[in-house]
Amino acid sequence: MNTRSLVSLALLVGVGAVLSMVIPGIVFGMKPDMMLTMMFLGIILFRDVKYVVILGVVTGIISGLTSSFPSGLFPNIIDKVVTSFVFFGLLFITSKLSKKLPTLIILTAIGTIVSGTVFLGSASLLVGLPGSFTVLFGTIVLPAAVLNAVAMFILYPIITSILKRTNMVHSL
Repeated sequence: MNTRSLVSLALLVGVGAVLSMVIPGIVFGMKPDMMLTMMFLGIILFRDVKYVVILGVVTGIISGLTSSFPSGLFPNIIDKVVTSFVFFGLLFITSKLSKKLPTLIILTAIGTIVSGTVFLGSASLLVGLPGSFTVLFGTIVLPAAVLNAVAMFILYPIITSILKRTNMVHSL
């Protein structure tokens, strides 16, 4: 593993953690998970299975520790690990298109919906939900998909520009 790549991934996860702490809870204390956008950026920029594993586990742990959802640690870990591999698979399937920003925005929205579904499903099985699945999906997951897609639209060009100047990314 490349130390420079790991440092870049750590910075993305750190930014995601700060964004997660700053965004207030919306419904039943739940809030959109901005760490997903950073995890997706890390997977896009460093397309390697070993980085996907690291990002999924680390993002899940940090997201779980900072979650406002009651007993959200394990659902977050499950969600991020599953979502990281689903997103990586989507990038692989759309390999030629996945270098274009519109495709990445759509994949981010899809990845967020997958993440929300896995999170709510695992939380429902492990600890219970504070409301109905449908209400939580409609009021948290769908708005989070839009928010994360907008964040990808804004952040991807900025981060790729910075990383290209430093020669830290190999997949662009």
